[in-house]
Amino acid sequence: MAAVDIVGVRKAFGATEVIHGVDIAIADGQFVVLVGPSGCGKSTLLRMLAGLESITDGTISIDGKVVNLVPPKERDIAMVFQNYALYPHMSVFDNMGFSLKLRGAPKAEIDRRVKEAAAILDLDRLLERFPRQLSGGQRQRVAMGRAIVRDPKVFLFDEPLSNLDAKLRVAMRTEIRALHQRLRSTTVYVTHDQIEAMTMADKIVVMHDGRVEQIGEPLELYDRPDNLFVAGFIGSPAMNFLPGRIEAGAGPRFVSDGGVSLPLVAPPGGVGSGIDGRPVVLGVRPEHLHLADEGAAAEVLVVEPTGSEIQVFTKLGGADVMAVFRERHRFRPGDRIRVAPLPGQIHLFDAESGRRLVP
Repeated sequence: MAAVDIVGVRKAFGATEVIHGVDIAIADGQFVVLVGPSGCGKSTLLRMLAGLESITDGTISIDGKVVNLVPPKERDIAMVFQNYALYPHMSVFDNMGFSLKLRGAPKAEIDRRVKEAAAILDLDRLLERFPRQLSGGQRQRVAMGRAIVRDPKVFLFDEPLSNLDAKLRVAMRTEIRALHQRLRSTTVYVTHDQIEAMTMADKIVVMHDGRVEQIGEPLELYDRPDNLFVAGFIGSPAMNFLPGRIEAGAGPRFVSDGGVSLPLVAPPGGVGSGIDGRPVVLGVRPEHLHLADEGAAAEVLVVEPTGSEIQVFTKLGGADVMAVFRERHRFRPGDRIRVAPLPGQIHLFDAESGRRLVP
């Protein structure tokens, strides 16, 4: 195990810069998830960490040693890919032990390490099978086992669950998290799925357009997003946004462009004097809306019962707003309801910069 430090890292392909000065500190034994939409640079950053892409500027250190010019095989890392990358003509045992064989490890050591990894991943009975005889989840476990037997300083995962069905993805992310808790290995995991990030990470790095938008623990990002992008990306269903302005008056209020008026507990900090008329965007998560007689009027458009909750899509002040209720309401399209945010669950963002305004 080892700490990983990414300092001022940039990556350019010709005149096109795709990674813009990224700084990330990963502690020894930490499980860090790089998350963001397609094209945000997360996989490119992981490949630079693995040594599969060159670094235009900045440094990457593993266990205190700068590895910018160190070949991949000498970085003491193991990578699990999205497409398994198993040798079809080799058995599970041979696939898992192949890297050790290339190193010239003694046969007894290969046998011991492969069987230890197989026991951890519940592959004991499958060691003589070939990849074509395995399910998708079993193949991914073999790919993980191949990484485990190397006993690397750092594990790298590049969207390893993308090819699995929804039920198997849930099971596999639990297995990967349990594996990390058992091995306490430094792990960097790339995904575009924010649910994977929230459920697996010790620390999340949210990326967008080659830049780091926010770094923090899962619930920290969920409860206190730094900007509109993080607020909209983290959380499922996504946060609702209403553009509008602050009105000071006798007590501060938010008034949306569609005329929805909501009281504010206190004027947001960090906006200086003259907050009256300040353009802002109000954010509220669907589960933080509740039915209230004094709430804002909304028209029900679509109702989606999921079993544990009811997702209600509404039109509120001209904006599309989603509410989630745990209670069994019998709403129908066209119904008129009144909703209000729970106290203390409103987020305000500057309309121009998108930055969070501290309440």
